[in-house]
Amino acid sequence: MLGNSYRKFRKGSFPFFLGNFIEKYFGSLDYLPRWIIFCIDSIILVVASLISYHLVFNLSPYFDSLLAVPLRYGIFILVNMVYFLLFRTYAGIIRHSSFIDGIKLLLSTAFSFLTVVMINFAAYLWLGKTIYRMPSLVINFAISFLLLFLFRIFVKNFFEHYKSEAADDNKLAVLIYGADANAISVANALKLEVPSRFKIVGFVGKNSPNSSKRILGLPILSHKKKLVVLMRMIGAQGVIIADRGLSKEEQLHIVDQCLEYHLKVYTVPLISDWENQKEISQKVKKIEIADLLERSPIVLDNKSISQQLKGKRILVTGAAGSIGSEIVRQVLGFKPDQLIVLDQAETPLHHLSLEIEGMDSPSIIHTAIADIRDKAVLEALFEMYRPQVVFHAAAYKHVPLMEKNPSQAIQTNIKGTKNLADLSCLYQVEKFVMVSTDKAVNPSNVMGASKRIAEKYVQSLHLKSQRENGGRGTKFITTRFGNVLGSNGSVVPLFSKQIAEGGPVTITHPDIIRYFMTIPEACQLVLEAGAMGKGGEIYIFDMGKPVKIIDLARKMIKLAGFVPDREIKIAITGLRPGEKLYEELLNDTSKTLATHHEKIMIAEEIQDEFESLHADIEELIGIDGFFDNEDIVCKMKKIVPEFISMNSAYEVLDR
Repeated sequence: MLGNSYRKFRKGSFPFFLGNFIEKYFGSLDYLPRWIIFCIDSIILVVASLISYHLVFNLSPYFDSLLAVPLRYGIFILVNMVYFLLFRTYAGIIRHSSFIDGIKLLLSTAFSFLTVVMINFAAYLWLGKTIYRMPSLVINFAISFLLLFLFRIFVKNFFEHYKSEAADDNKLAVLIYGADANAISVANALKLEVPSRFKIVGFVGKNSPNSSKRILGLPILSHKKKLVVLMRMIGAQGVIIADRGLSKEEQLHIVDQCLEYHLKVYTVPLISDWENQKEISQKVKKIEIADLLERSPIVLDNKSISQQLKGKRILVTGAAGSIGSEIVRQVLGFKPDQLIVLDQAETPLHHLSLEIEGMDSPSIIHTAIADIRDKAVLEALFEMYRPQVVFHAAAYKHVPLMEKNPSQAIQTNIKGTKNLADLSCLYQVEKFVMVSTDKAVNPSNVMGASKRIAEKYVQSLHLKSQRENGGRGTKFITTRFGNVLGSNGSVVPLFSKQIAEGGPVTITHPDIIRYFMTIPEACQLVLEAGAMGKGGEIYIFDMGKPVKIIDLARKMIKLAGFVPDREIKIAITGLRPGEKLYEELLNDTSKTLATHHEKIMIAEEIQDEFESLHADIEELIGIDGFFDNEDIVCKMKKIVPEFISMNSAYEVLDR
């Protein structure tokens, strides 16, 4: 293989005895002491003087000078040494010589030349004879500068070559996929990286006709063969995707190929996002599972969102959670007047408050520890801060836990939402945006059913509020989406932990599939839906293609550098209570309406009358206090007729 041949060549670059000598005397040498550089520069001047003397003597051997040859060139060397001291040409670390060092060297030798010319002219004026011939001075100046400059170039290249070759065994050999300005910038940045992680062995050009062209002295390989074949030919162990012209499908194809053969894949953002070389190298990161979502980036209507949030008083519930905290970060970007962050979890809320205090934001931040089940505390907060927009992200979300504790799902997901919604009407909140879940669609578990009841309540309250206030009441908007990558308790951090512990990675069923999106994507769409909402809508998001959980597990194991089912086992544990094989975004009787945003649709759901629904919910909250799980779930099924339990003890209630 070409890669192995190169490594053999590198190891045999120097003869054995010379290699040992270099290793012994230069292996641990970081820089040459200044006095050694000064001495070497002085020796170079002696050599330059000898060369120029012989050149001039051969051209014209007869010259009547005031001084003998040793004195003549001694003066020249002494003057140069004085200017070496004045310009400190010896002070720089030669292997890091730059353009500035070259300029200092040029000025030093030029001033020496002018000084000797002046001495020569003065001797002619006073004594009638010159010390030097002008051609001799010009030649001496040129040769001196050239040799001094070449010495620095040699040392710089020697150290760069030797040090880089010595460290190559600790670097990952990579190809850069791309051959444009973006790819060249990445390559230059990675060469300057300290400590260096990568050894770049070539570029891959998607449309490159042949491999005869080179960039930065490295070959451009044509992607006519499979990428994996090219990587093995040149000895690359990984690829950095720097071609921004690749489609999402092409990127996924490259990643799948590399993962199949246990090769590493890295990605990097657009060059326009970077400020300097150091930042470029820091942005090169391993491909992550979030990068493999088969969906294009989301583009927000920032103007509309800004009109909705700028200068307003915003309340975010569940602010310390994965969704709530990201909503807080994004809302701060739109410069609200005041931001009230509310959660009952003390430590995560403290961490969030420390984070946002460090952000450069003109907004006033209020941190409130409160439980949304406590209406009296909530009312005191509404009275104090008078929020104009509410983002409601507080909820209990873990299906197995809520299946065992339905009373807690009622208290938080239903009663807590009702408390906030009722107070929003009372204190004339402009918009109330509730974060829901796809598990509320044809629910098969207590958690999903509790969220569906909350959806129904805010929808019916919206209709009541608009009727009573002549269309000027609080606008209630619901956003519904699927699983969020990296959220607290989701499969991705669980799989990461299991992989780090050596496995096994546990999944409940080999055929289970889920929709996924990233936390920032989900929160971006929540803000967008909140801005466009007129009230009463349930917004559903384009979640891309559903992902088979077992495929997700295998990809994560490969991304971690292991072989699935061999180095890291995958264990099937069986479906948990209330768990479906697949989730839905729409009820069986629902239809969708398009919006101006291609990734956001409106679900047309049958809306309940407020009075009858309110009475049912009050009854549900009332029996919740007796902690009779079957009674609670039975009442939930009456409110949500499509609630059919699966893999649960409550299946008997459906017969």
